[in-house]
Amino acid sequence: MSEFNRKSHWDKIYQTKALQDVSWFQPTPETSLSFFEEFEVPKTAKIIDIGGGDSLLVDHLLERGYKDITVLDISAEAIERAKERLGSKAEQVLWIVSDVTTFAPERLYDVWHDRAAFHFLTREEEISAYITIAQKGIAPNGLLVMGTFSEQGPTKCSGIEIQQYSETSMTDIFKPYFEKVSCRTVDHETPSGAIQNFVFCSFKKN
Repeated sequence: MSEFNRKSHWDKIYQTKALQDVSWFQPTPETSLSFFEEFEVPKTAKIIDIGGGDSLLVDHLLERGYKDITVLDISAEAIERAKERLGSKAEQVLWIVSDVTTFAPERLYDVWHDRAAFHFLTREEEISAYITIAQKGIAPNGLLVMGTFSEQGPTKCSGIEIQQYSETSMTDIFKPYFEKVSCRTVDHETPSGAIQNFVFCSFKKN
């Protein structure tokens, strides 16, 4: 799918579906937040949420006192919805509208978080571009938290083919630049009651 079509696809979804109606909706992103607790991420850490859209992770990070949060999403519609929801708190966040495969980080992040964006990249050149950009954008010893559909998870989402991962395949693909710390599988229940199996891995930049 071309960048233009991908952007149009996601804009349309955010124009037509309410927050609670998208399959990835989580009132409390417990798994993602658990990594911040596990690694005792300081409140001053530079954090970026890739494909954050209008997910509620940013709300919870702000509530916990994190001061330096960036949210990147390909859809301007998603980001506008998040800003509207947060009201004046949105001013505490840096918002970036970009396809992650063409993103040029202007700073080094201490935490790079991605839940359910990476698995939409199915072409080898896109996957390679993502890994190179993450490597450039993460500080030395920085933390990469990656959540994707597992090999027991869906093969499509929002009408798009996805790339499934196992602990082994995810570890191997990030191995050139990142050392795996831990992985876990998690069942996510969608608003419609379907169960989606995810694999979450944490990595430290070499």
